[in-house]
Amino acid sequence: MRRKDREKSREFALEVTDKCEWAVLSMTDQEGMPYAVPVTIVRDGDFVYFHTAKAGKKIDILNRHPQVCLVCVGDTERQTDSFTTLYESAVINGTICEVTEDEEKIHALRILCERHTPANMGQFDKEVARSLKITGVWKIHIEEITGKAK
Repeated sequence: MRRKDREKSREFALEVTDKCEWAVLSMTDQEGMPYAVPVTIVRDGDFVYFHTAKAGKKIDILNRHPQVCLVCVGDTERQTDSFTTLYESAVINGTICEVTEDEEKIHALRILCERHTPANMGQFDKEVARSLKITGVWKIHIEEITGKAK
């Protein structure tokens, strides 16, 4: 990190990851071109989960190149008296894999929903029973995480 004065602890970076509304998943396609998509995430220990369709460009890339980078942005505040923005961010580098065991998929979907749609949890079991087989769940093993703030 170039600006060491803005570097934060691992714990800070994990807190940013836990509160970000969505993150940007970056990967490299088979031609070496960058590809990035926004995803809704939840962290559980050293893993970050998200759900997705089971097919598409992102899935093709992830199956070929499992090294990814995930960028999370926490709180931001535009300053009115200067040309700057206060911010906090976390960057995660890791290896991604598809979650294929139903028990882990349901766990990941449950904690995703508890975080992002808690008011709808009464319908969770019914919805999972309907959609589990057509829903993809992926997890990133956090191998490196850095935090930054201004």
